[in-house]
Amino acid sequence: MQTNTPPRRTRGSRRTIRLTRRGRIALIATGAVVAGTAVAVPLLMTDDEDESRPTSLVIPEGRRAAQVYEAVDKTLALPPGTTKKSVAKADLKLPNDAEGNPEGYLFPATYPLGENPTPEKLLTAMVDKANEKFTGAPIAAGAQRNALNVYQAVTIASIVQAEAATKEDMGKVARVIFNRLERGMPLQMDSTINYAMGRSTLKTTPQDTKIDSPYNSYQRMGLPPTPIANPGDEAMSAAINPTPGDWLYFVTVKPGDTRFTADYAEHQRNVAEFNNVRQSASKEPAEAK
Repeated sequence: MQTNTPPRRTRGSRRTIRLTRRGRIALIATGAVVAGTAVAVPLLMTDDEDESRPTSLVIPEGRRAAQVYEAVDKTLALPPGTTKKSVAKADLKLPNDAEGNPEGYLFPATYPLGENPTPEKLLTAMVDKANEKFTGAPIAAGAQRNALNVYQAVTIASIVQAEAATKEDMGKVARVIFNRLERGMPLQMDSTINYAMGRSTLKTTPQDTKIDSPYNSYQRMGLPPTPIANPGDEAMSAAINPTPGDWLYFVTVKPGDTRFTADYAEHQRNVAEFNNVRQSASKEPAEAK
């Protein structure tokens, strides 16, 4: 969810979106901590659970690298942390901007294990699949059309994947990202805060927005230094083909009711309604007792 900064005047809008050197340096210091503490969401899916040995691994859209590492460890019955340690020796074909971090390039799909599976083989298959998807048309051409490089498009897609409540909302969320970047506004996406804090929640507090992290899109301008998850086809398509619109804000008030607006006052009313709905939902179990 994006929340609360009204637009401010700037000297001009720039179409080019850049990853800052400062953000990249901070990533080197913090990336291992961020990935290592990501929330462990159930991920392991095999096609023959009754068999003693699984035959494939399914990676759903939007999982973080840390969650993928955990799934590979479980699938291959390896000690926790084995797959994460194997990244450095896997010789993954990542873009230079990634600086060895495969976040965003562990493409969600079904991967057969084959004979003698290893973390390196599975990670390589995921990154190869991502490169197959991202470097060919229409992704590469779409990124260029929007004054992005492919890595930046993947970063936007990862935020779209995390923020959009439905596939239909993805293009609108992407447009909000582009509109805010072009106006010199911080993205203020709760998903980037969650990534920095290694969690998944709707409850972002004012204190959370003050954390010192290159992924704090409330305090830092521009895109985060890396993707925050591994996006699928729909999110990538939205990132290069954002829905036309002037929206700057959005909030999912309740399931099936995501509201987009360019008016700050209207957005504040929508956020207030979201808070009321959430408070009412939290009281229901107590009242039922």
